[in-house]
Amino acid sequence: MGDDGTGAGAGLGLAPSVRACLFDLDGVLTQTAKIHAAAWKKTFDTFLHAYDKRTGRADRPFDQYSDYENYVDGKTREDGTRSFLASREITLPEGGPDDAPDAETVYSIGQAKQAAFMALLAEHGPQVYDGSVRYVHAARAAGLLTAVVTSSANCAAILQAAEISDLFDATVDGNDVATQHLHGKPAPDSYLAGAKAVGVTAAQAAVFEDALSGVESGRAGAFATVVGVDRVGGDHAEHLKEHGATVVVKDLSDLISVPPPTVDHEPEPGVAQ
Repeated sequence: MGDDGTGAGAGLGLAPSVRACLFDLDGVLTQTAKIHAAAWKKTFDTFLHAYDKRTGRADRPFDQYSDYENYVDGKTREDGTRSFLASREITLPEGGPDDAPDAETVYSIGQAKQAAFMALLAEHGPQVYDGSVRYVHAARAAGLLTAVVTSSANCAAILQAAEISDLFDATVDGNDVATQHLHGKPAPDSYLAGAKAVGVTAAQAAVFEDALSGVESGRAGAFATVVGVDRVGGDHAEHLKEHGATVVVKDLSDLISVPPPTVDHEPEPGVAQ
């Protein structure tokens, strides 16, 4: 911290205490959120067609905007599947990781979605948001630590394909969530693990998220700054604020040369730091 009371994040829109930046992957660093939404739509529409034909129901198709935002965005495949099915009052067996994609279990739907995602990723590639990459470079130039925290199990492959792996000091992904038995977003566990991985506390870290569950995670962990990234438009920016974003921007480059936010509240008692 300098003599003027500013921290390393001065000019980056971050609280003075911030020593590390924890970035979500899909929709924040890379444009893969669009691919995830399309993969979920293909998966759930295929499932609903078969399920309705067998049961006589008439479910509306998966909406890759509202259903994606409210039920699956930012969550692990299994948590997203459970959340969406609950919204349609559909109950399926849990099953297991070895289930075939057509087994009509929570895990089988996750397997089908993974296959759809990989096919679309191979077709379109993991395009990055140039403004986000500029922001990460600026953060590192300022001496801040950087990490990726994502529910995706494809993190390493996406970062490598996008050629940005070397910009991050650590990653916490969907595989880590499973092996470390962490609660997925909106619980703060994965972001707290990300902070620990780079040797800082929540009060010394900023979270960057485009998902409602992700900004909830940042708020629940009492992180110093929670940046909501609005790639959708409409009411999404307001929803991000309602769910815990300290500030909302359309692109991370909008934060460069922005004064730090004013802290107008204290962390809730008992919240992990």
